[in-house]
Order: sequence, then structure tokens, then C-alpha cells
Amino acid sequence: METIWSGYILPCLCSFLACVGFTLVFNIHGVGKLICGVGGALGWLVYLLAGSTIFAAFLASAVIGLFSEIMARLRRCPVTGYLLVALLPLVPGGGIYFAMSYCVAGDIQRFLDTLLHTFGMASALAVGAMLTASLFRAAYPYLRRKTKGRP
Repeated sequence: METIWSGYILPCLCSFLACVGFTLVFNIHGVGKLICGVGGALGWLVYLLAGSTIFAAFLASAVIGLFSEIMARLRRCPVTGYLLVALLPLVPGGGIYFAMSYCVAGDIQRFLDTLLHTFGMASALAVGAMLTASLFRAAYPYLRRKTKGRP
């Protein structure tokens, strides 16, 4: 049985560190590095808690999208940097590698299974991020109007 440390905390910590490392590529500085790291760790935690399936990837992507939208509004920065960096740990690079490996080896059944699962994961990430962005941008003017008069 997995412990909390090896099952949840360590993978989220690795995701946090990977995202902080990727902020160098996207030229994100200061507190933005920590925000991207927290977004990646949060997404990975949701993915693990939801069961590591295609639906879990969708949920994780939606949570990352919402987190990125909120942080971008609070810091007055572009959403794209936060969103892309936080989604990177969930990208199914291993699935792509193994699909190509099975194709080269001639194992067509495993190739197709792995390829379809990888495509499903990538699609779930894209749909989750797009859905969250669309809903947030549609609701944001209304929410801003409702809270503008309050301290």
C-alpha cells in the first residue's frame, strides 16, 4: 500500500519543481515561479486523487485552468504562462514514446491502445483548459460587477 509521502506528496513536490524549472523557458520571474509551481502541484494532486484516468486529466486541467485564470487576474499577467507551465507535468510524453516504440517493434495492438489512450489524455487536457477559460471569461464581467461596490 502506498504511503501518503510516496503516493501524493513526493509526486506533487516533483511536479512543483519541474514547473519552477520550466518557468525559466517561459521567462517568468519572481512570485510567478511559485505560482506556476503551485499550479502544477495542484493539478498533479487532482490527477492522482481522481484516479489517473482520462477523466482525471480533464479534472486536473480544469482545476489548473481555473487556478491560472484567478492568479493571472490577481497579478495582472497573461494567463498563458501560468496555464502552459502548470499543464506540462500532465502532458502524456511517456505515452507518445511507448506508442512509437510499439509501432517500431510491430506490436500493432499495443500501439493502437497506447496511441488512443495518449490521444484521449491530450484531448482531455485541451478540453479542460478551453472549457475553464471560456466559462471564466464569460462569468468574469458579471462577477466583477457584483463585487465592484463592495469593500
